[in-house]
Amino acid sequence: MGTTATTSIQILHHTTSFTSEILSQSDLRRQIFSSLRCKLLPSDQITLKPLKLAAETLENAISTSNAAIQSSSLRLAEKLLVSYPETTFSSFLLSLIYALSNQPINSSISLLQVFYLDPLVARSELAPTLFEDLFLVHFLPVLQRFNEQRWTILSSLSQNANHDTDDYSICDVSVVVPCSKLLSKMSGDQALELKELERNYEEVLDENCRVFVKYFKEVLANNDENRSINPPDLVFKQSEKSEEVDYREEDDDNVKAKELGLKNGRYNPIWAEGERSVEFSRSSSKSKSPPFYPQRVSVNVLKRQNSRTLITSPTSISDSEMESLSEDNSPNSCSSESDADIEENDKESALLEHGKSPTRKQKQPAFADSSRSPHYLMADNGNPPGSGKHTPPKDFVCPITSHLFDDPVTLETGQTYERRAIREWLDRGNSTCPITRQSLHSTQLPKTNYVLKRLIASWQEKNPGATPPHQSQNQQVVETDHHEPMVKPVVPPATSPNSVISQANMDRTINELRQAITSLCMSEILKESERAVLQIERFWQDMNIEPDILTMLSKPAVINGFVEILFNSVDLQVLKATFFLLCELGLRDETVIHTLTRVDSDVQRIVGLFKEGLEEAIVLIYLLRPSINGLVEMDVVESLLSVIKGRADDLLKMCLKPKTASILLLRQILQSSEENVVASIISTIVSSKVIERIVGSLEAEWAVERIAAVGILRRCIQQDGKCRNTIADKAQLAPVLENFMATSDEERFEIVYFLSELVKLNRRTFNEQILNIIRDEGSFSTMHALLVYLQTTLQDQSPIVAGLLLQLDLLVEPRKMSIYREEAIDTLISCLRNSEFPAAQIAAAETIVSLQGRFTTSGKPLARPFLLKHAGLEKNYRKLMRMEQLHNNPGDFEDISEEEKAADAWERKTAFVLVSHEFGLVFEALAEGLKSKSAKLCSTCFVAATWLVYMLGVIPDTGIRGAARVCLLKHFISTFKSSKDIEDRTLSLLALKSFIHDPEGLRDMSSYMKHILKGLRELRKSSSLALEIMKLLSEGQDSSAELWNHKELAQVDSAENGEVLSIVSFKDKFFSGHSDGTIKVWAGRGSILHLVQEIKEHTKAITSLYVLQSGERLYSGSLDKTTRVWSIGNEQIHCVQVHDMKDQVHNLVVANSISCFIPQGAGVKVHAWNGQSKVLNQNKYIKCLALDHGRLYCGCHDNSIQELDLASGTLSTIQSGSRKLLSKAHPIHAL
Repeated sequence: MGTTATTSIQILHHTTSFTSEILSQSDLRRQIFSSLRCKLLPSDQITLKPLKLAAETLENAISTSNAAIQSSSLRLAEKLLVSYPETTFSSFLLSLIYALSNQPINSSISLLQVFYLDPLVARSELAPTLFEDLFLVHFLPVLQRFNEQRWTILSSLSQNANHDTDDYSICDVSVVVPCSKLLSKMSGDQALELKELERNYEEVLDENCRVFVKYFKEVLANNDENRSINPPDLVFKQSEKSEEVDYREEDDDNVKAKELGLKNGRYNPIWAEGERSVEFSRSSSKSKSPPFYPQRVSVNVLKRQNSRTLITSPTSISDSEMESLSEDNSPNSCSSESDADIEENDKESALLEHGKSPTRKQKQPAFADSSRSPHYLMADNGNPPGSGKHTPPKDFVCPITSHLFDDPVTLETGQTYERRAIREWLDRGNSTCPITRQSLHSTQLPKTNYVLKRLIASWQEKNPGATPPHQSQNQQVVETDHHEPMVKPVVPPATSPNSVISQANMDRTINELRQAITSLCMSEILKESERAVLQIERFWQDMNIEPDILTMLSKPAVINGFVEILFNSVDLQVLKATFFLLCELGLRDETVIHTLTRVDSDVQRIVGLFKEGLEEAIVLIYLLRPSINGLVEMDVVESLLSVIKGRADDLLKMCLKPKTASILLLRQILQSSEENVVASIISTIVSSKVIERIVGSLEAEWAVERIAAVGILRRCIQQDGKCRNTIADKAQLAPVLENFMATSDEERFEIVYFLSELVKLNRRTFNEQILNIIRDEGSFSTMHALLVYLQTTLQDQSPIVAGLLLQLDLLVEPRKMSIYREEAIDTLISCLRNSEFPAAQIAAAETIVSLQGRFTTSGKPLARPFLLKHAGLEKNYRKLMRMEQLHNNPGDFEDISEEEKAADAWERKTAFVLVSHEFGLVFEALAEGLKSKSAKLCSTCFVAATWLVYMLGVIPDTGIRGAARVCLLKHFISTFKSSKDIEDRTLSLLALKSFIHDPEGLRDMSSYMKHILKGLRELRKSSSLALEIMKLLSEGQDSSAELWNHKELAQVDSAENGEVLSIVSFKDKFFSGHSDGTIKVWAGRGSILHLVQEIKEHTKAITSLYVLQSGERLYSGSLDKTTRVWSIGNEQIHCVQVHDMKDQVHNLVVANSISCFIPQGAGVKVHAWNGQSKVLNQNKYIKCLALDHGRLYCGCHDNSIQELDLASGTLSTIQSGSRKLLSKAHPIHAL
């Protein structure tokens, strides 16, 4: 009779219960995720990053209470998983995602797919309970069949075991022989036969799991309630000829899963001796035929005949553990277990009793049931009467080294050895087992026997005072001359004639180490102490350091001996070795650090050696955690930078690289020092090009070094923004982004702040390239991680996070709404309106301004100068652009038109999403900011509001203009009426222009028209925008008469001194130069010009006057071939210097150290105040000059304009002139 059909309701019930349990237990969930990640195949490693991201997204969806965020997160995770190849991990994650999304059928199908892809992991580690409830009820005939075959093999073993019990009688009880003993007695053929049966059993279970997964999926897809789907036939593979036989077994009411000893589906009928013991009696040569299911056997007390005792070790070892102990040792075999199983099994007790004492009573097992796997019981070795210590069981000791196992490996012969020992045995050309002498099929060692290793660890926890066998049995404790106990090794007898590793070598090395320590601490000869240091250093490099050796080296007396070496030795190799040892010890033992910091002079000596060039010392300085102020006072920064800049090719391989320690210390110094100190350090970093090496630390192996480098670079950008381009060009951001989710909140903000500053380059295309790198390196992870971080970050930090998130989102089509954009803009607006956090308000306003997308070389926003340019005040913008050209290579601006196009596109995109959010809610927030008492907040909000209102006339009309008018119109009119700053008035006018084209806006402005027209008349000479708006308001009428109307204020007759050839003004004074060589000083009071002074020291006409910007000097040039320098006083001027120019002076212009003028002939003459002069541009007749920022502009007779760089002497043509001989000349008379 076949097994009962399974319904879809049953399948959904079991799978839903399982997923609900997983979703409700975060620890269990993380444990399963970790196990599945470890089991990914090498070919699946490319999916590891998206799988980690999907797992993080799922965790965020589980933890969030926001339904929209949860839904979005689940969709993102699902989209990510289905776009990559299917794996066990991805199917399991999909099942949880569908469960959270209320899709139980899809969840069940994905969970069943896990059993199809990797049945072994699914039934033994991932979902054993689900395997029992859903699969195992169909597999009972399979278990029965293979248990019978297994018993056939073990029956011959038990008969062989009977021959070993001839000297024992059993007193009405069964003799229990553990599986490990049976395995040690079986022949090679028997072991191979048993292992082959195990492999067949696993393959049959795997195949049946896959068959029933298809069956369960078919049941779930069946929509016809009246149609019943029968279970498929079970698959059996014969262990001898691998024949597949399909048949239907009859139900047996006596066969129950409970009887099979199934514990969470982890029963393995191959190595089930841990669950049941093989029973045999001396009076019968045949074993009792046992039931096909395992039975537990009570602890038995055996009485010995002929003064001998049978080893009794009733064990209850889980199947997975016994499987690992008796593993196939081929290279493809694997004995590893999941981290979760190892951690759980480590907590189980293990007591193994070897009956070596006839009076020793056997310990009774006392343990609780485990939901994961059965406990195992191992008793301790018998000890001599009166002994206070426990000797390790023999099975825990390597037969070669006589030491407790540290890395046990079990060979195919069943014997277990220490890995290093058996490796040396094989390396010497042997190919047999040292104990059994059987030939080994492969000399490649299997993986570590973790089950045995855990048993040893459990025994050590139960017996903390236990003496290792090599000490308790083979060593003597003697007193040294210094009254400290020292272990004196005695060479143990070989456990077999072929042992190859001698304990004497190790003991001799330990003795040499002790002698070296004694020499270091006690010798008064420096050379002997130095040799001791080098000997200890070699020992440390070559050997695995045991805890007792570490304790021995960490004693204060030894540490003080090392410090004495630092104070007295001059041998570079010895000093390096000393620092190496102190660093290694300090990293492992905190008491070493306490010993070193007790005396200030020790720290000072270490710092002194570091400053003298011993780079290894910086690692120890970092471990000592000295005062940051003290380090700055000791002037270690220069040495730190030297280490960072240098190459560590000849340094010892230390626990921490000197460069890493230097980066970490430099970060701490920049965090804790005063601003003037920080500015000085950063200036040194930038000027010495150390910054490029710090950028390289973004790819460091240690995450803490990467984060420290981020902090240093962020401070460098903040202090000197011009280094931003260097950092952006060299930085590899992928390693930093990988660590984002694994860092603390403070470090996350450091990363976000750094990235937000990095995208403030002076070229828009470069900014967008970096934004794409930030977004794509994490494969959606960066945006999602920022979204999650934004919800938990501090109020003052959230505007910067929101700004970066919004920029990343804008790389996608801006017209489509997204949760990232919604959250980012909502955050900016809420921060802008929250007056309880003024810093957050200012940060939000500055973020909105920076979103305009244009920046200077130093990273400052260009929004205000750019708006002034649109308003007609181009002077500041052109000045800034000229300075940008001076600080950049000419090639940087060759494709400036492309940059402008990219900047315009970004500006339109950003403005559109800001003003469209919640129907212009940003204007309401900016209006509230404009009412703040903080001048900085008001100024920033004013620029942001002007920009967004101006952009309303550029972007498509979405009906937002009315909201902006209601919130901001009155403020712009008020600023335009009352502000004394001409730039603020001009910006207000630019914003008002956007409302003039709106009939409602024009109507609202009508009541203020009188004040607006008055302001326009005042601005018409300085801003072309004012003229444009006046024409708009006058409806196109010609107002030129009004525009050019002027009024004469004053007129003075100076005919007595000849023509007025030059005039300049300074504050409330005017200076006029006359043709008779007279200079007059005038004061203007109202409509009257008052003559203050008249002075004549030139002998001929004064052709030009020039006042420096500082206003301290007046320069006059004359036809008498001299230039005079006049000191400007409160009322009068007086001559302080006279310079002989050797030529008539026309159109004089002056810089700090030179003067330029037009001589009588061609060209322009440059005259230094020290008397040197030269003539430039001699092929042109110059008519006028203008000097600006080291560049001399020449207006020529042939209508050309040329530019001379006075620093380099290069000449460039701005405007080409006419060279036709017969045509009329059109000279340039003024610049």
